[in-house]
Amino acid sequence: MAKLRNRSFTSDGAATHGKSKGVVMAKQEIVLTCADCTRLACKGRDEAKYPKFCLTEQVNDGQLEQVIQIYKKNENRTGEISVQSACLEGETYGQLTRVQETIEFIKRMGYQYVGIASCVGLMAETRQFVKILRAVGIKSYTVGCKVGAVDKCEVGVPNEKKLNGGTGHESMCNPIMQAKVLEEQGTDFNIVIGLCVGHDTMFLKYSHAPTTVMIVKDRVLGHNPVMALYTAQSMYSRFKKELGL
Repeated sequence: MAKLRNRSFTSDGAATHGKSKGVVMAKQEIVLTCADCTRLACKGRDEAKYPKFCLTEQVNDGQLEQVIQIYKKNENRTGEISVQSACLEGETYGQLTRVQETIEFIKRMGYQYVGIASCVGLMAETRQFVKILRAVGIKSYTVGCKVGAVDKCEVGVPNEKKLNGGTGHESMCNPIMQAKVLEEQGTDFNIVIGLCVGHDTMFLKYSHAPTTVMIVKDRVLGHNPVMALYTAQSMYSRFKKELGL
C-alpha cells in the first residue's frame, strides 16, 4: 500500500497540504484509510466512486483470492460462520437485540455447549443471560474473571495499584485461566461478557473456540461505549476540550 505523507484528501480525492478546515496538521506521516472515507462505495462495488486512497483498489489480488479460499474450504467452520452471519444479518437487520442475535446465531450454527467468560462485576447480567439460555434449551458454562483467586501482586501489579489501595488480598482478573477452563469443558462457542480492556484481549487470544463479545464494559456509560463517540462534539464531551475536536 502506498503511504501518503503529510497530506490528506478532500471528498473529491484532491490532495490538501498543511491545513485542514483551519486546523494545522501535525508534521507526521499520515496514512489515509477506510476511516477517512465518506463514500463507502465498496459496499456496492461502485468503482467510479472509489477515493484515490481506496484500500479496495490497493488490495493484493493474490492475497484476496487466498482469503476467499479460506471461506470456501470451511476449515474450522469458517465459511459456515461467514454464511450464517450474513444470512442472519439479511433476514433480521434492525429487528433483533444483541442478546437475541447471539442466541439465533448459536441455534443456526448448531453449537451444543456455550462458554461464557464473564466479569464478576457483571455476574448479575450474566445470570440473567444464562436463565434465558436455559429457557431456550442452550447448555452453557460460566467462568468468572477472578477464577483461581490469585492476588494481583503475584503477577507484578504494585500493591498500591489495587482497587483496595493495598490493604489486603485482591484477586487478579485471569482471562487466560477462563479460556483454559472453557477449553477443558469442551465448549464449542464462547461469549465474552464485560471483561476489562486488555483482559478481553487475552481471552480472545487464548480461547480455543470461536468467540463473540456480547457486552463491552464501560463503567461510566452503562456499558455503552459508543455514547462517548455520539457525544464527542457535544458540550459535555471529554474529548472536545482535551483533543480540540
